[in-house]
Amino acid sequence: MARSKFLSAFAPLFIGAALLAGCSEDNKVNDANWAMHGRSADEQRFSPNTQIDKNNISELGLTWSYDLDTTRGQEATPIVVDGIMYTSSAWSKVQAFDARNGNLLWQYDPEVPREWAVRGCCDVVNRGVAYHDGKIFFGSFDGRLIALDAKSGNPVWTTDTIVDRDKFYTITGAPRIVKGRVLIGNGGGEFGVRGYISAYDANSGELDWRFYTVPGEPGVKDGAASDDIIEKLTRDTWNGEYWKQGGGGTVWDSMAYDAELDILYIGVGNGSPWNPEIRSPGGGDNLFLSSILALRPETGEYVWHYQTTPGDQWDFTATQHMILADIEHEGAQRKVIMQAPKNGFFYVIDRETGEFLSGEPFVPVTWAKGIDKEMGRPNIVKDAFYHKTGQAWVSSPGPMGAHNWHPMSYNPGTGLVYIPAQELEFPYIADKDFKRSDLAVNLGIDLAAVALPDDQAIRDQVRKSLKGSLMAWDPVKQKEVWRVEHGGPWNGGTLSTAGNLVFQGNRNGELVAYDATNGDKLWSTKVHTGIIAAPISYTIDGEQYIAVMAGWGGIVPLLLGELSHNDDGPIANRSRVLVYKLGGTKKLPEPEPVTLTALDLPPQFGVESIQAGASTYARYCSGCHGDTAVSGGVLPDLRHSVAITNQDVWEKIILEGALTQNGMVSFAKELSPQDSEAIRAYVVSRAYADPKRKK
Repeated sequence: MARSKFLSAFAPLFIGAALLAGCSEDNKVNDANWAMHGRSADEQRFSPNTQIDKNNISELGLTWSYDLDTTRGQEATPIVVDGIMYTSSAWSKVQAFDARNGNLLWQYDPEVPREWAVRGCCDVVNRGVAYHDGKIFFGSFDGRLIALDAKSGNPVWTTDTIVDRDKFYTITGAPRIVKGRVLIGNGGGEFGVRGYISAYDANSGELDWRFYTVPGEPGVKDGAASDDIIEKLTRDTWNGEYWKQGGGGTVWDSMAYDAELDILYIGVGNGSPWNPEIRSPGGGDNLFLSSILALRPETGEYVWHYQTTPGDQWDFTATQHMILADIEHEGAQRKVIMQAPKNGFFYVIDRETGEFLSGEPFVPVTWAKGIDKEMGRPNIVKDAFYHKTGQAWVSSPGPMGAHNWHPMSYNPGTGLVYIPAQELEFPYIADKDFKRSDLAVNLGIDLAAVALPDDQAIRDQVRKSLKGSLMAWDPVKQKEVWRVEHGGPWNGGTLSTAGNLVFQGNRNGELVAYDATNGDKLWSTKVHTGIIAAPISYTIDGEQYIAVMAGWGGIVPLLLGELSHNDDGPIANRSRVLVYKLGGTKKLPEPEPVTLTALDLPPQFGVESIQAGASTYARYCSGCHGDTAVSGGVLPDLRHSVAITNQDVWEKIILEGALTQNGMVSFAKELSPQDSEAIRAYVVSRAYADPKRKK
C-alpha cells in the first residue's frame, strides 16, 4: 500500500500557510520560486536572481543536505513553491522539504514493483514533479500518473497512462501543466512500443486527449486527437507491417509551452527497432519519429512538425530539452524554438510555423554533411545506412547523443545557450539474426559485435577518446563561444543566472560555477559522486539558494561500464539533495572507500562456452551490468559477485528470480540452463581478465 511519512505533526499547517500565496495559475512565474520544471514555460532555466555573482561566489557554501534512500541515478529537477521544495528520486519516490533548512515534511513512495526495472532501458530514474492548484503531480516508473495533496503528501487521484500493459512502457520524465491539464508521455522505444502523449484533467485525473506520434494498424482508428493527421501525413511514410514492431516515437522527456501562441511543443523519440529494415522495410521518413511536434494544449490538435532525423536509424531522438526565446535571425527578431538533439546539430526553428531557420553541428558529425538550407533536411552520407551496406558504420555522434536528456539553459543577457555536450562514437552493425525478445531491447543492432576487445590498452584508449564538455553556444551566429572540458561524457544539466553565472555538476564529483561570458571557473565544491541532474535557484527572505540532486546513474554507467569510469575507476553513487547559499558552513561526510569482493574463482570454462556467453550477455545483461561485464559503479560488478562461483546460486538468480525484489527478474522465459551457464562462463572469463585482480 502506498504511504506517506510525516516527520512533524505541524507539517500540514506549515505547508498550507505557505501555499496560500503560491502560484496556482498555470505558467505564472514568481521570481522567488522555481515552480516549473524549466522554471518558466519557455524552459529557459534562467534565474533572474542576482544576489550570488562573481564578486561573492567564493562565499557560497553548503547550507543543508539530505541523504536519499537509494543508490540509483538521480535526474530530477526540484521545484520550489513559496518555501517548500518538492522533488523526486529513483523508483519514483517524491519528497517535500522545508527549502530553508532541509527538514523533510513528507515522503511518498508509490511502491513501484522492483521487477519493473527490466522494462526500462536507462535506470529507474525520475526527472521531477509538477505543481498546480495545491497538488503535486508525477509519473511512476510503472506508468501511473499520480496527484498528491501538496500539504500532506496524500494521494488525490491515480490514473494508468499505459495503453497496453503487456508492452514495456515506463515513465521517467517530468509532467507539465498547461491550462489545467497534466501532460505526460512514456518511455519504451527500445522495447517495441508505440509512442503517444496524454493530457489529463488536473482536478479529476480523467483523460482529456491523447496524440499518437506514429501510425497504428491500418484501418483501425484510435479515437485520438491524432487520428486525422496520422492518415493525412504519417501513414504513407511507413512501409511493411510496421505496427507489429510498435514503431517507437515515445515522448519520454522534453516539452515547452508558448502562452501567447497557445502552442504546446513536444519532443518525439527514436524508431523501434533502430534498424529500419526491420521496422519499415523499404525505408520512408517514418513520421513523426525524431521530430518536434506543435499541438494545441486544449485539444491535442496538430499545428506543425519539424523532423530532425528523417527515417531515424541511429537512435537520434528529438526528445532533448527545447528552449523558447526571441532572437535575431537575418536581421529580424523571430520567435524561435531551440534544440540540440542527439544527432549533433543545433537547431533554430520558427515556433509559429515550424520553418527551419538554421542548423549547424555543435560536435563533430559524420553521419550527415550539413543540413539543406532550403529543405531543412540533413544530407545523409551513404555509408551511414548500415542496414543497406551490410558493413559497420562508425558514427559520430552515436546513440548516447551529442546531447542527451541533461537540460541546457539560456541566458538572455549573454544570448548564449549552455549545453552539456559530449562526443561518443558508436559502430552500428545490423543484426542479421535478429529475433524479437520479450525481456531484452529490440534494436536490430548486433550488440555482441560492438563490445570492447579484451586488450586493456585498447580499452583505455577508447575510454579516453570519449569527451564531455560544457559548451556555450551562440544561436544567432550558430557557433561555439567557449567550452570547458570535463574529461568524459554524461555530465549534469545547466542553470544560468542573472548574476552572470552558469552552474553545472559533473561526472568528476563537483558542482561548479562558471563565468557565463567567458567560461572562467569561479567556484567549485566536491560532492563525492557524479552529478547528472540540473541545478536550480530560488530565494527565501531575500536569500538566494542553489540546489541540485546528486547521484551517479543513467544509461552511460549502466551500459558503458568501463567507458564511464574516471581515471581512478568507477564512479560511486551517493544520492543526496544538496543546497547552497552565501555563508553556508555545512560539510559533507568523507566517503567510505569502495571495496570489491576478492573471490576464489572457479576454473576457466571452455572457449565455446565463453563465446556463446559473450553474445547472450551482450543482448540480455549489458544494459544493466555494463559492456563486457564491467560495472559503471551503479549496479553490482558481476565479476566480483560470489554468485559466479556457484552454478546453483547463479541459476537461482538468472532463471528462478531469487533477486526479483532487487529488480533482477527471472529470464527463464527466454534463457535455458545452458544459456545461463554460458553467461556465467563469460563473466568468469572477464573476472580472470580483470587487471586489478590479485593473481
